[in-house]
Amino acid sequence: MIDMTNFPKAKVIWYQGKFHDWSELTLHSMTHALHYGTSVFEGIRAYPTAKGPAVFRLPEHVDRFLVSASVIKMQTPYPKEQIAAAILDTVRANGLESCYIRPLFFYSYGNLGLVPKASPVELVIAAWEWGAYHGDGAAAGLSVYLLPWRRLHHSQIDMRAKLGGAYVQSSICGLEARDKGCDEAVFLNIEGRIAEGPGENIFTVKDGILKTNARSESILEGITRTSVLEIAADLGYKTAVGPITKNDFLAADEAFFTGTAVEVVPITRLIDGSEGATPKPVAIGTGRAGEVCGRIRETYLDIVRGRNSRYEKWLTYVPK
Repeated sequence: MIDMTNFPKAKVIWYQGKFHDWSELTLHSMTHALHYGTSVFEGIRAYPTAKGPAVFRLPEHVDRFLVSASVIKMQTPYPKEQIAAAILDTVRANGLESCYIRPLFFYSYGNLGLVPKASPVELVIAAWEWGAYHGDGAAAGLSVYLLPWRRLHHSQIDMRAKLGGAYVQSSICGLEARDKGCDEAVFLNIEGRIAEGPGENIFTVKDGILKTNARSESILEGITRTSVLEIAADLGYKTAVGPITKNDFLAADEAFFTGTAVEVVPITRLIDGSEGATPKPVAIGTGRAGEVCGRIRETYLDIVRGRNSRYEKWLTYVPK
């Protein structure tokens, strides 16, 4: 029996047009993506609402999924509409009201040269119940480790894409942060400015202005990030998109992460392990979760749960 500890309530996986029992599906050990990370993926969430489960910004996620596939030269076997329908079917087939959804295109079994010329592209979609990414205490604030290694640079790789192989850097550095006693990592870019977390975008708040950075700062421009920019403006906050220096980050009144998995969570403490720094804990702002982040977070969670009709356009309801 397969261990389901980290995949609660998952029953079936959608694979190449059919549902399979969660414990049934296997791949050949010579699958191309297993060796070289030649895969692309999305992280999507569905939330419970008064109208049933709803997927947050499904069209935008599927669009990015296909952009990612194009970056790695995949001839995708399914069109956008069929992928979106399969995602909704997967949520429904698992009987989930609230879940994390992982669609994955990958180069499958065929050859093991670096160029997957004989490896077909296949699609798998999974869904399971997943609560707060950083645990139930994350709303009180996270501690982060400012890494000595720099984020992959936008001149080296297309930062629009969620490439499986590129995320090995995130895995390694996430482990490093935890070894240092922190909840999460933060990357600088090659220019020495703030980039992002291993799987999260970053916002700062200074004198009432919310600021995040752009793809030119070596980040993935997240869908949650884009949503938060719109939410903040609608709440009356001034917003800005531009470079964030390390000093800007350290001097911020507030800072917070955004992302599909992490949602919106404050950053309250930092250990600076970047080059030339003395690694000692420092507080961000007051060292406690701030008012601006709290208001953004509360509004965001209302939106995804269908409690704010202004943003219902962002929800795709799972058909019964």
